[in-house]
Amino acid sequence: MTTWTSLEPASTTVDPGSSTSVRLRLRNTGDVVDEYRFETVGDVAPYVSVEPPSIRLFPGTTGIVQLTFAPPRTPDATAGPHPYGVRILPTEHPEAATVAEGNVTFTTFMEVRAELVPQTVKGRFRGRPKLAVDNLGNTVLTASIGGGDKAIDDLSYEIVPANVQIQPGRAAFVDATLKPRQITWVGQKQERPYELSVRRSGFEPLAVNGTYVQRSLLPLWLMTTLSLLLALTITGLVLWFTYKAPVRTLAKEELQKTAATTLPEEPQELPTPKPTQDTEPAGKPEGSDGGGGGGEEKEEEKPKEKEEEPARGPLPITSADKPNLFVQFAQARLVEGAGGCKLTAAHTVGKLDAATQQALTCFQQSNDSTYGAFSALVETDGAGNLGRSTMTALLAAHFGAVKTVTLNANDASPEVPWVRNMLLWGTQAEIDDGDLASTVAYTKANIDYLQKGIQLKEKPTPGLFDRIKEYQGLFLAERTGVLDEMTLNKTKLGWINGQDKPGTVVAKDWLPAPVQ
Repeated sequence: MTTWTSLEPASTTVDPGSSTSVRLRLRNTGDVVDEYRFETVGDVAPYVSVEPPSIRLFPGTTGIVQLTFAPPRTPDATAGPHPYGVRILPTEHPEAATVAEGNVTFTTFMEVRAELVPQTVKGRFRGRPKLAVDNLGNTVLTASIGGGDKAIDDLSYEIVPANVQIQPGRAAFVDATLKPRQITWVGQKQERPYELSVRRSGFEPLAVNGTYVQRSLLPLWLMTTLSLLLALTITGLVLWFTYKAPVRTLAKEELQKTAATTLPEEPQELPTPKPTQDTEPAGKPEGSDGGGGGGEEKEEEKPKEKEEEPARGPLPITSADKPNLFVQFAQARLVEGAGGCKLTAAHTVGKLDAATQQALTCFQQSNDSTYGAFSALVETDGAGNLGRSTMTALLAAHFGAVKTVTLNANDASPEVPWVRNMLLWGTQAEIDDGDLASTVAYTKANIDYLQKGIQLKEKPTPGLFDRIKEYQGLFLAERTGVLDEMTLNKTKLGWINGQDKPGTVVAKDWLPAPVQ
């Protein structure tokens, strides 16, 4: 043992977002000049700096270094005591390394954010908004959720769950059902402001405002249309029963014509021979039913009477669809083990066969289990189907544990094809020819990366940043155009435009073939 150490003080307290210091006193008890280096160890090591990082001591002398603790004001700096250590490494006697141990306590801070999704709901009998509650503090959040009107009490509230307990850095979704106390039968729609509040013991309630638009049971335009139809019907019936068409007889004229034609003895016309089956009668009037030609037309129309199978909707992609490029991407992603689900069984490339469906269902259920109320891949697309929500989550799985994707408008990045494709599926509720061409190009690039390690690099365009802002607007976040942690998390859980709808496809060449 060639060193003696002492921490002053051995225990300290610090507020996240600020800093505090501890002195480490070190004495060289050996008989040679030695240089000492310092390394912090423990869970709080990223928040500790040592100054100076090394000192040189003569035998019998003492030196002092400063340990500075600066935890960030984020959920990662969990409230409570945290043991730490400083490893002291002598240069001349590395085998005599020692660790000085201490304890630092991070104080508690509370920070809660809540938002309504969507902020405005519409309905005749009820509205169903969701309240997203994010715990941005460093301790467990326990709160109750309540509701109330801003003016008169004309709405009733059903909130599930009414109480939440959220870990630091996590969030929870609360389902609310708004019911008007009176039904509006006829007239204009009415806007009823309301608020949901997050209530914590010892804190002021955090209120979030929203609007419930109550529609009338019978809209004004429908009443107007029905009135017009009724008036037209009555008018038509009156005219039908009161109108008398003029009647003129031609009996006398016909008798005169008959007498005139029977008096002169004129040669009778020979009957026209009937056309054979192979001969079409000349000068046949249009619309005639006679002759063999009419029979031939009927025989040609018979094949057209065969009923065609009804067309199936293009989304989500199911096992009934032909092999295609998008299923091929999902297979390549699952072969790599997306969401802990690995496709190892034999499968047909691009076909949503049994083996692919099993691995895809595993990914959907794993994602829903990981993100809880945030994710609804199975509910949105159906187990084993490949829809917009599942496709968005599969593309976002590329970023793994990455919290923020930094895109520089002046630099080409291999992440741009992934971001473009991911946001295209997340924002486009209707896929047209232009959307299809873009996603085909980027899906092929994504497959090349997964199977061959080939990276396509592109510079982000202003349109890409606008697409990020559009996606952020879906969940009422600030439209920064930066793919930050919250925005990226939304893509990982499969948050899409029109979450409760499969989406439509108007592109002509839908479901492109797999690449070889």
